[in-house]
This record gives sequence, C-alpha cells and structure tokens, in this order.
Amino acid sequence: MPRRQILIAGGGIGGLAAAMASRQAGWEVRLAERASAFSEVGAGVQLGPNAVRCLDAWGLRAPLQAVACFPERLEIRSAIDAGELGRMRLGRTMAERYGAPYLTIHRADLHALLLAAVSDRADAPLLLDHRLTDFVQGDDAVAARLLRGDGSELALEADLLLGADGLHSRVREGLLGEGVAQPAGHLAYRAVVPQRALAQHLRSQVVTVWLGPQLHVVHYPLRGGELLNLVAIRHGQPPADLVHWDHGANAGELQDALARTCAPLQDMVQAVSDAGGQWRLWPLVERAPVAAATQMAQGLVALLGDAAHPMRPYLAQGAGMAIEDAAELGRDLGMQALEPALRLRRYALNRWQRVAAVQRRSRRNAGIFHATGAVRVARDAAMRLLGERLLDMPWLYGGGPVPVRH
Repeated sequence: MPRRQILIAGGGIGGLAAAMASRQAGWEVRLAERASAFSEVGAGVQLGPNAVRCLDAWGLRAPLQAVACFPERLEIRSAIDAGELGRMRLGRTMAERYGAPYLTIHRADLHALLLAAVSDRADAPLLLDHRLTDFVQGDDAVAARLLRGDGSELALEADLLLGADGLHSRVREGLLGEGVAQPAGHLAYRAVVPQRALAQHLRSQVVTVWLGPQLHVVHYPLRGGELLNLVAIRHGQPPADLVHWDHGANAGELQDALARTCAPLQDMVQAVSDAGGQWRLWPLVERAPVAAATQMAQGLVALLGDAAHPMRPYLAQGAGMAIEDAAELGRDLGMQALEPALRLRRYALNRWQRVAAVQRRSRRNAGIFHATGAVRVARDAAMRLLGERLLDMPWLYGGGPVPVRH
C-alpha cells in the first residue's frame, strides 16, 4: 500500500520542521518553496526548552550543539539608568528544570540544520521556485496548483495540504478567506555584528533586555559567541513604501528614538554602525489570537506557524511555536487508526488554545515592556522584588496547563 503524502507550502523553519516530523511519522513529503534558493537571511532566534525538546526528539542535539549558544542567564535592565531590574538563570538550571536548555541561534543556522536533516532522504523532495497559487479539497485528496519561476504551472495531488507559508499565507487565504495581517504599531530594528568589532565592555554572552518607555532593546550571542544579535523595538508606523525605503537611514532613526536612554545602550547602538553593521527595519504585524480549532485546520488542509498564529515577539516564541506545531502534527499524523482529516482535526484541537495563550501573553507583554509612568514604576519594583519567580514561565517552558485567559 503506498504511503500517504502531505504537500507542505513554505520552506521556512516551520515548513522544514513539519517536513521532518511528517517524514518521521511515515508520510511521504513534498515541500514547495517560492524562493529559487535558500540563502543566509534573518538574524537571531531564541528557543526555549519547550522547542528544544522537540528538536532533541528529532535527533538534532548534535548539530544544535555545534552552532547554537547556551547563555547562562537572562538580565533585565532599565533603558533609562542601566540598573538591573531582574535576572533569570538559564544554562544548566533551565536544562535541569525543563529537560532541555534555553539557546540562541542564528536563524540561518537553524534553517540549515533542518534543511540538512530533511534533504538527506529522497522521500522528501524540495520544490524550489514553486509558489502555491490555488488548491481545491476533494473527498479524500487535495489538488493544488503551483507556479514555477519560469511561468509554467505544476498540478499536484496529495492526501493533505499544510500551509507553512508565513504571514501572507496563500493557504490561509484559501482556507479562511480572511484579509491581510494588520500592523501592530511597532517597528523592529535588527542587526548582527561580530563581537570582536565591539569594545570589550560592549561584548556579551548573556541575553539582555533593556526596558524603556515605548521601546525596548534585546541582545544575545550567536555562533558560539562570535556574533551579537540586537533587536530594538519602538512604537511607530512603517514608511509607506518599504520596498524603496532607505535602510541606511535606520541607524539615525533608532538613535533618535533612544536619545533619552542610558549611555551604555546608546553606545551599543552607535558601536553597531561604527563596526559596519546595518540596522534593518521590519514593521510588526499580527492577527487576533486563534479563537477556534477550525482556524488551524479544516478537512484536509491545516495551517502552521505564522500562517496560523502570527504573534508579537515579546515572548520570543514565534519559531518555538512553529516547532511545537510541527511536533504535534507529527504525533497526530502517526495515528494510523484515524482518517487523515481526523488527524488534522486532532492536531488543531491540541494546539489552538496553547498558541492563542502565547499570542495573548505576547500582546500583554508589549504593554509591560513599553510601560510608562506609574505602570513602569510598579513593573520595575515587581521585577526587583520577585526576579526569577516573575520571569520564569513553567506553563510555557514545561508545556503545562494553558493559563487562564485575561
């Protein structure tokens, strides 16, 4: 009897993770990616123990150890006076507490190790330069049309279709008929710089978050500590034409936004420019938290990662939730007693409340991170008093009960 086949639209971290999990569940995988080649793009990713446990289960511990960083602690500091507000132990403490470490990794390195794991088998073909344009569900299969870069079309049929095609998902549009994701009113500036290019006092091997009024900055090491990843997020609206936006102006904009912050933070931003680093601009977009399982799967079609539940980055769980999605999908696809549509329904039922909770908490954290006035004073006092008890999240890192909705 031929194996069942899943067609995955999207070859990012979520799509590759889903391909790996599906293959391990015994499914034949076809993955369509609109880019003509995979390249080293993006910046850093933080992965909590909840996501690292999934990667470990797929046999990826050794390649992770080779390229990731395992910071010893998380520090929270005031962007105004540089004072420490709180800290949380990572390293061995986090690994012993949750069964896996907290790590930081270059997005390209994470993508590359997943790609290598998926590409080592002929039963997971990658269709590069193929963009899904349309699909139709039948009683027991999905018919999809793919547009190649040369303008020709390819028709495929699969038992299931998974949309892992990101914020502007064509699969989501076809499944749910919703509009585009909406701007969150926040702008993210990202840069990666060699640590050797920074003055000694600016180098860092820990995760540091600087909290200020209507802004925050986070930085952490990548590639064995050779690189420093920096992300600054502030309130603001994107330029009207991002395609032709002068990204060289980002450093000046960011420095203006940080004009009232402490000297160490301003020195860090200036040092990135002095070292030849470039601040790239990304306007944050989002959708309302998932409200029902049917928003993640209907019939023979399902959504994963940003296609299903885009979220603000204030829990550092965007990639982590996509990896968790893939792990759950693999478990459910392996349930041979169920028809394919019921396996996807089980996937959606097991995921939607958790991802919705992370979306809601990420939204709430935006207000906490960027607090002003009395709220900021109360936040700082709570962090100084409670420290790790406030920063640790067993429900998230340990996969415990979903918190009550607020």
